Amino acid sequence: MQTVTVQTSPPYHVHIGPGLLKRAGELIAGAAGSRTCAVITDTTVEKLYAAVVCRSLQEAGFQVCLRAFPAGERHKNLTTYAGILEFFAQSRLTRSDLVLALGGGVTGDMAGFAAATYQRGVDYIQLPTTLLAASDSSVGGKTAVDLAAGKNLAGAFHQPKMVLCDTDTFQTLPPEAVADGMAETLKHGLIADAAFFAALTAGAPDAGEMVRRNVEIKAAVVGEDEREHGRRKLLNFGHTLGHAIEKNSDFTVTHGHAVAMGMVLACRAAERLGYSPAGVLEAVLDACRQYRLPTRCPYTAGQLFDAATADKKRDGGSIDVVVLREIGRAETVRLDMAGLRAFTEAAL
Repeated sequence: MQTVTVQTSPPYHVHIGPGLLKRAGELIAGAAGSRTCAVITDTTVEKLYAAVVCRSLQEAGFQVCLRAFPAGERHKNLTTYAGILEFFAQSRLTRSDLVLALGGGVTGDMAGFAAATYQRGVDYIQLPTTLLAASDSSVGGKTAVDLAAGKNLAGAFHQPKMVLCDTDTFQTLPPEAVADGMAETLKHGLIADAAFFAALTAGAPDAGEMVRRNVEIKAAVVGEDEREHGRRKLLNFGHTLGHAIEKNSDFTVTHGHAVAMGMVLACRAAERLGYSPAGVLEAVLDACRQYRLPTRCPYTAGQLFDAATADKKRDGGSIDVVVLREIGRAETVRLDMAGLRAFTEAAL
């Protein structure tokens, strides 16, 4: 087991390794003040891992209640969120008890947001079961649900008490889900670690080592800027247009695939507008193709612009987009709405 510490307030540990779900009760017991917990998962992960996690918790002395909601981004909404809150109340969960988010990014967002708002906040622990969640969304404390107007528009910063990443769970992922995780992994290398990106393009490293480096990169950024006032915005590389793609597809395009398209679009626009040197786009295209990620966007500049103007990263009449100054070094550029329109047009 490898451990990375995230220096937020308060700090917490991310444990990475095989077989951790079977040890969940033992590992969580050492950090939990209560022996009552609610496990939130989706219907896909429930069939795979809920029994082993609940058994481990019960053997460690926990009283456990379980709720599974329908799998998929389309269910990351206020209706599902309200159902989780009602489940907490019906289960008589108290402020001193614990919520466990067992699953991918949708589950982590849903359970985390419910934990952040139930009785004004209860502790929660992330148990990511996808490469994307383990490498990115389970760390950093962003929790949210989607609204009809756009992705993650209702949410809260609520840091987990712990993250347990069992790398054995990756063995049950379909190839598309592995590719989703690789999109966020490539993103981390592109914005912060050229050597990591080069290693990825030479062939995917060991899963545990890859997740560890992802978490180290994200932890360093989040520890410096927990509430996304500055450097943390760099983690949004590929996400402004990526979220617009998700919205236009009615969430039939998965997050990682949309981020891959968003990174390609951002690099094309950045090269054409002079923010990035020649060659960056080609490197990103090659990496995406290597990991079977899409590189072509099926939507028009107008469709992307309209969706992007509803993005939560918009600040009044402006929005920050992330560009690569070189592989491994990113920065934000503030655009007004005319600039954003020009950026989306250049991206295509």
